[in-house]
Amino acid sequence: MNTQPSLEQRLTDLEIKTGLADDMLDQLNQTIFRQQQLIDALAREVNALRQQLPQDRNSGLQNLRDELPPHY
Repeated sequence: MNTQPSLEQRLTDLEIKTGLADDMLDQLNQTIFRQQQLIDALAREVNALRQQLPQDRNSGLQNLRDELPPHY
């Protein structure tokens, strides 16, 4: 009895592994694509929020005492 896998069996195993690797690569590419879309959307949202800030807040350093909560 031959204990080593035949050449045909080894080739079949390699083809299966290659197919699984291709599927995983496609899934990873889709995940990266969705993440990039989310990053782009978040970047647009941050830019929109920055544009909503009053212009005087963007210039100069802010003093934390100017922003004390109302209970002080």
